[in-house]
Amino acid sequence: MTAKRLRVFALLAISMVFLLAWAFPIIWSVLNSLKTDSDVLAYPPKLVFTPTLEAYRDVLFGSGSILPNLVSSIIISVGTTILTMLMAVPAAYALARLRFRGKKFAGFYVLATQMLPPVGIIIPYFLVLRNIGWIDTYQGIILIYLSFSLPFAIWLLVSYFEDIPFEMEEAAYLDGASRLKTLWRIIIPQVRGGIAVTVVFVFLNAWNEFLFAVVLSGNTVRPVTVAMFNFVSVEQTLWAKLAAVSVLAMLPVVVLGVVAQKHIVKGLTVGAVKGGGRR
Repeated sequence: MTAKRLRVFALLAISMVFLLAWAFPIIWSVLNSLKTDSDVLAYPPKLVFTPTLEAYRDVLFGSGSILPNLVSSIIISVGTTILTMLMAVPAAYALARLRFRGKKFAGFYVLATQMLPPVGIIIPYFLVLRNIGWIDTYQGIILIYLSFSLPFAIWLLVSYFEDIPFEMEEAAYLDGASRLKTLWRIIIPQVRGGIAVTVVFVFLNAWNEFLFAVVLSGNTVRPVTVAMFNFVSVEQTLWAKLAAVSVLAMLPVVVLGVVAQKHIVKGLTVGAVKGGGRR
């Protein structure tokens, strides 16, 4: 075996190890969700078992159904994503293209908000929402999620706007298009990939968030990340049901990734060729 082939084989072996380490929690969840509680707790672990959908039936249609929690997570994540993108796109365009007083300070302020530790700001957030009566409400949780997803989305989109050749905008201006029309008709179609990447990241952050959700939610609005703890107690952990909830919580993310795959790939590779400049 030549040195080159040996190097390729070693890289493939290392890649497989990392892939298995990444996929193990997913495989574990899927397999245990198809077992009964007795099979999950069996020792040594049962590699051969009779699959059953009992855990899915219990968590979806049983007394502790997580369907309302899944709906809450979808409403919160979609609401956060829509509001974030509506504000992040024009803000990122302004930071990337326009010249205005305080631009550097605005950019630094947006970046600085990402440096605040969530644990350090959760109590002030809680007190503010409690005073206005927004604890355990959709608007309260979405507002908090918006406060830390918006700066991230702005900075992610700025790089995509900066890669667009400014000559495209100049041509639109010469044709009589306004800046808003140019943004909508010319710029946004060019950064669809970047917008898709940003949408996925914002949705994932809102969907997977736990710390703020567990503090700001209650019985009315309870995301699925918090509802998972319904199956964990001091006396026991219902592993089969917990695994089933984990699999169900993965599905919307997987569907979003598959639907937006083409645009995500384009968005991740668009930075390979640098375009224009700033105005």
